[in-house]
Amino acid sequence: MKAVHFGAGNIGRGFVGLLLHEGGYELVFSDVAAPLVDAINAVHEYTVHAVGEGGGDTVVTGFRAINSATHPDEVIEEIAGANVVTTAVGPTILKFVAPHIVAGLALRDPASPPLQIMACENAINATDLLRDEVQQLAGDAWDALAARAVFANTAVDRIVPGQPEGAGVDVTVEPFYEWAIERPPFGDDPPSIPGAHFVDDLAPYIERKLFTVNTGHAATAYLGARAGVERISDALADDDIAAHVAAALEETSALLVAKHGLDADELTQYRETILRRFRNPALPDTVWRVGRQPLRKLSRHERFVGPAAEAAEQGLAVDGLVGAMGAALEFDDQEDAQSVDLQRLLREQDAASFTASVTGLEPEHPLFPRVEAIVRARQAELA
Repeated sequence: MKAVHFGAGNIGRGFVGLLLHEGGYELVFSDVAAPLVDAINAVHEYTVHAVGEGGGDTVVTGFRAINSATHPDEVIEEIAGANVVTTAVGPTILKFVAPHIVAGLALRDPASPPLQIMACENAINATDLLRDEVQQLAGDAWDALAARAVFANTAVDRIVPGQPEGAGVDVTVEPFYEWAIERPPFGDDPPSIPGAHFVDDLAPYIERKLFTVNTGHAATAYLGARAGVERISDALADDDIAAHVAAALEETSALLVAKHGLDADELTQYRETILRRFRNPALPDTVWRVGRQPLRKLSRHERFVGPAAEAAEQGLAVDGLVGAMGAALEFDDQEDAQSVDLQRLLREQDAASFTASVTGLEPEHPLFPRVEAIVRARQAELA
C-alpha cells in the first residue's frame, strides 16, 4: 500500500505521516521546500517524540520525499499508483494540490480501487474544498475521473509546536491526538489507519474540535500576547487569562449543545482535557506561533466569528468570544504578514468597513455591532 502526503512539515511528519506509517503504508511526502525534501531524503528514519504525560518515541521508516515544484511529473506518477492521498498544507494551498491530483487520476488504471483522498486541515469540510478544485480543473473530464477517487472529510487534532533548533526531521508533538474520518464515502473499504476512527456524521466532530481546540488555542495566544506572555503554557498559568479562555469555550460548548445535541457534561470534560493539553509544560509553544495569521482566524467561518455568529443568531452569550476577538485585534507581530496587514487595515478603514471586510459579517447581523464596537475601541488606541 502507498500513501502520498502533501505537506512534509511538522504535522505531516509528526501526525498524519506517522499514523499512515503505522497503517502499513509506504510514505511519499510531497513538498515545495527544497531543503526539507533534501533533509528527508538524506535519512532512512525519523523519530516522533511525544512529550508529556503518556508520551514516548516512535520511529518512522519506509518514506521518501519529492519536490512537487521541480518534479511534478514524479508526484503525479506516485498519485496514479497510490491507495491514499492526504494533505496538511493549509486550506488556501489546496488549490495548488488539485492539479497534481487531476493529472494523477487521469493516469490511474480505471480498474484499480478508487484513490482515497482526505484533506487534513484546520477547516470545516476541507476535503470538499479540494474536491471542488479538482472537479473545476477537470472540467469535461470529471465524469470519467470521478469514479477513480473517493473524497472524505476529516477532523484532525494534535498539537505540534515549533521545533527546537537542530532537530533535523525529527518531530516533537503532544501525546494526545484525534483523527475522525467520515465513513460513508468509503463504503465497505475504509483506509487502514490505526488510531483513526470512522463516523457516520462528521459535522459535530469537526465543529467540536474547531470551536474548542482552535478557538481555545487562539484565544490563549491573543490574550497571552496582550499580557506580554511568551509561552502558551505560561499564559494559562495566569488565572485571569485562563478564566477568559474558559468563558469563551463555555460559549462554544453551549452552541454545540444547542446545534448538535452534544452532551453538556461530556463537553465539560472535553474542555478540561483541551485546557490541560495547552498547559503541557513540555511543549515549547509560543503565543506568536499560535497567533499567526490573525486575519484568517478572524474570518467569517473560522474559530471566533463562526461560532459567535451562530450563537448570536440563537440568542446565546458571546461575551467571551468577543473579548477574545478584541485581543486578536491587538496582535502585533512584525514577523507575521497578516498581523502587519491587520494593523494597517485598522488604521486605514473605518470600523464598519473593517468589520465587514475582515469578518464577513453583514451589517444587519446581530453580532455585527458587538464586533464593530471592539474594532472602534482598538482604533481609538491606535489613533
